[in-house]
Amino acid sequence: MENSTQFEELSKSLTHSFKNAWEALSEDEIKTCFAFNEDYKLFLDKGKTERESANEILRLAVEKGFKDVNLFLEGKEKLEKGSKIYAMNRDKSIVLFVMGEKPLKEGMNVVGAHIDVPRLDLKPFPLYEDSDMAFFKTHYYGGIKKYQWTATPLALHGIVYNKNNEKIEVVIGEDETDPILAITDLLPHLAKDQSSKTLAEGIDGETLNVLVGHMPIGDDKTKDKVKLHVLKILSEKYGIQEEDFLSAEFEIVPAGKAKDLGLDRSMISAYGHDDRVCSYAGLAAMFELENLQTTACGMFMDKEEVGSQGNTGSQSRYFENIVAELIALQEPNFNDLFLRRCISNTSVLSGDVGAAFDPNYAGAYDKKNSAHIGKGVQLVKYTGARGKGGCNDANAEFLGEVRKIFNDNSIVWQIGELGKVDQGGGGTIAYILANSNAEVVDCGVPVLSMHAPYEVVSKVDVYMTYKAYRAFLNR
Repeated sequence: MENSTQFEELSKSLTHSFKNAWEALSEDEIKTCFAFNEDYKLFLDKGKTERESANEILRLAVEKGFKDVNLFLEGKEKLEKGSKIYAMNRDKSIVLFVMGEKPLKEGMNVVGAHIDVPRLDLKPFPLYEDSDMAFFKTHYYGGIKKYQWTATPLALHGIVYNKNNEKIEVVIGEDETDPILAITDLLPHLAKDQSSKTLAEGIDGETLNVLVGHMPIGDDKTKDKVKLHVLKILSEKYGIQEEDFLSAEFEIVPAGKAKDLGLDRSMISAYGHDDRVCSYAGLAAMFELENLQTTACGMFMDKEEVGSQGNTGSQSRYFENIVAELIALQEPNFNDLFLRRCISNTSVLSGDVGAAFDPNYAGAYDKKNSAHIGKGVQLVKYTGARGKGGCNDANAEFLGEVRKIFNDNSIVWQIGELGKVDQGGGGTIAYILANSNAEVVDCGVPVLSMHAPYEVVSKVDVYMTYKAYRAFLNR
C-alpha cells in the first residue's frame, strides 16, 4: 500500500508550481541583481521619450563597440562573424545586430521591444490663456486612465525646429532647479457631478490642459498677458516663437526619477516600465554576446502603444530593409527569397510587459493563469482581446524550445495571460513578425499599475528577464 512519502514523491514529480525568484538567488546574485537594476534606473531617467531612449541606446551601444550600419553598406567596415552593428531610424527606433557564423539567410534570434510610452502630446497649436492662467492643450497618446494625470508633477520633453529649420531640444521639469507643470483637478467639495460619473468619464480628454503660468506682463493695451509672458520665457531660454510649435514634438511626462519601492527596496516605481524594462533587458543581453553561431538582433521600436504604424513603428519596412541590405552583403546574387527565408528561419521573443496579478483588484484576473511579481520572467502564449482577437498565439513547439532554454539556464520563469477572458485584453508587436512567418512568443516583465504615470516592477523579474534574453540570443 502506498504511504504518504510515496504520494509526496508522486506529487513532486507530476505537479508544478512557479517559484519565487528571490529564493532561487544566492546572496552574491542578489547583489548582482540590485546592481543591474541601478543601471536600469539610470536608463529610465535618461530616456523619458522614445527619442531620448533611442539616443541613450545608441550612446551605450557605441561605447560597446557597435558601428553604424552605413559603414558596412559603404564598404568601410567588413561584415563578418562578431560584427556589431546599429541602425538608427529617425531618432525614434534603433536596431542592433551581433553577427553570427551562419549566413543571415538561415535566420536570426531576435528580442523585440518598444520604447514609446503612454503620455500626453502637445497639440500643434497648444498655448492659450484663460482666466489669467496660461495652459498647453494636449492630445493623449496610447491607453491611459485620464484621471491619473491630474494633480501630479509633470515635465515637458521634446524637440522643435524653428523658422530656420534648426533643431532645439527642450526639457523642463526634471532638474532640481526647474519648475514643474501640472493639470488641475476639481476639489471634492464641488465634485458632485464629477463624482457621479464613471472613472472613464470623470476627466474629459479636452480638459487635460497643462497649467504653465499665471503672471502677466505688459500694459492695458496688451492682449493675453500671461500667454505673452510664457512665450517671452520660451523665447529667451530656447529661442522659440509661437509658430515654432507647429514643427515641434513636445511630450508631457511625469516629472521625477525612478525610485526604489518598498522597505526592502525590492521593487522600482517609475514612469515607462512598459516597455523600457524589456528594452533595457534586451539591450544588456545584446552587449554580452560573443562567438555566436546565429546572428542576434535587438529591436527597440516606436509607436507600439498606438498600433505600431508609421515609419518608426514595427509595421514599417525599415527593419526588413536593413536585414535585406545585410543579406545582400553576404549574397552576391541577392533576391527577395533570401529575406523571406531569413524571416521564416527567425525566432523571436517579443519583449513586452505583462499584467501582474494584483490582489487589490483580484476580480479582473484569473489568478491561476496570471503572472505574479517576484516569480521571474513571464511567457505569454497569446494576448489579444476576448476570443484571442488580434493575438499571435505561439506554437507549442516553439514554447517547448523556449521553456527548455530557460530551464537549462536556471532561469526562473512563469506563464500568464492578460486577465479574465471577457475582462478586456491587449496586444504587442508579436503578431507583426509572426505575420512574416517567424516563430514568436511574448516574453517580458510582469508589471503592476501598467500604463499609470508610475508603474511598478520587481527587481528580480527585471534581472531574470535579462538572463532569459541573454540565454535565448545565445542559443
